Amino acid sequence: MANEGKAYSVLASSTLAFTVCFTIWMMFGVIGIPIKTALHLNETEFGLLTAMPVLTGSLIRVPLGIWTDRFGGRIVLFLLMLSTVIPIYLISYATAYWHFLVLGLFVGLAGGSFSVGTPYVARWFKKERQGLAMGIFGAGNSGAAVNKFIAPVLIAAAGWTLVPKVYAGMMLAAALIFWVFSATNPSHNVKSSVSFMAQLKMLKDPKVWRYCQYYSVVFGGYVGLSLWMVKYYVTEYGFDIKSAALLAACFSLPGGVLRAFGGWLSDKYGAYKVTWWVMWVCWVAFFLLSYPQTDFTIKTINGMQTFHIGLTPVLFTMILFVVGIAMAVGKASVFKFISDDYSSNIGAVSGVVGLAGGLGGFILPIMFGAIVDVTGIRSSCFMLLYGTVCVSLVWMHFQFRREGMLAAQASLPA
Repeated sequence: MANEGKAYSVLASSTLAFTVCFTIWMMFGVIGIPIKTALHLNETEFGLLTAMPVLTGSLIRVPLGIWTDRFGGRIVLFLLMLSTVIPIYLISYATAYWHFLVLGLFVGLAGGSFSVGTPYVARWFKKERQGLAMGIFGAGNSGAAVNKFIAPVLIAAAGWTLVPKVYAGMMLAAALIFWVFSATNPSHNVKSSVSFMAQLKMLKDPKVWRYCQYYSVVFGGYVGLSLWMVKYYVTEYGFDIKSAALLAACFSLPGGVLRAFGGWLSDKYGAYKVTWWVMWVCWVAFFLLSYPQTDFTIKTINGMQTFHIGLTPVLFTMILFVVGIAMAVGKASVFKFISDDYSSNIGAVSGVVGLAGGLGGFILPIMFGAIVDVTGIRSSCFMLLYGTVCVSLVWMHFQFRREGMLAAQASLPA
């Protein structure tokens, strides 16, 4: 019972810590809008501004996962959170574009918390409950929605410069709470005799790269859209920043909170089935969201007649809500693959897969902005995501079909 109590304490404190880290990681998705106006940035520059923290938060994931395997998640996550407090606070005093980019790199370290918390939490639970445990921890992705609730209120009260100051205090408080309520179990660490290169051997396994591609869709897409949707509502539908953030949270909130539900589904039905259906739901939804606002005129027997086709804000938000649910489930199912196939090396593998997903979240907002600058079509971001889902579906179909045939051949009598 004592170990079970520790396990739940670790899960709760880690989830809180990750939620705060993710809230701050997504900060520029909201405060970037007044910064864009003040600095007269174009769409591509805005995309780079929002994505900069995602870059370091992604690149650091592999070493953080390995350090977690070797030294334990408690000390690694605590030091990681403390290292971001000062850079977060200094954003309030930034004035030039390059100031924000450089500080964003340091703030982005908070995004690496996922690769620490995932193996740290998973090892406190039995294998048949790891999917749910990792899903509950991963619900900290809802920090993207928390940011959309908090930041607009602070901006309305005292301008965007108040947000980094409040967030710095949040990070410090969360780090201290985590340290008090978390625990250490030395038996969870990889033995010191295991070399760095030995931990990375699994990267030769093509399955790891397949999981990277899936995760770049469900997590990278989630991060990219979380950073982009507030501005999308402002520019596409004309909402003010508070209303836009609230509507965008309809995607971010289920995309984070329901990750635990995805973990439960993956435990019950298996990672493959769940991921397969997630991709199909996203495929249909992105097809609908891709269609731009369109006016066309046709010649009829009664003369010229004009029609309008386009998603209303309500219908757009409803479809986006479905995408958020699907991505939440998909994020959990991909990590169920990892816990099933690499139970002894979750930290290193989750770091690599998390890196791929994070890099997707870094590249996508920049590509969103660049495509809008080139085409002038705001819904082009969904066209891009539709293409990435198509790649995943084709890859899943042929790869798992091949593995099924090989398994069937192996089971035949000699």
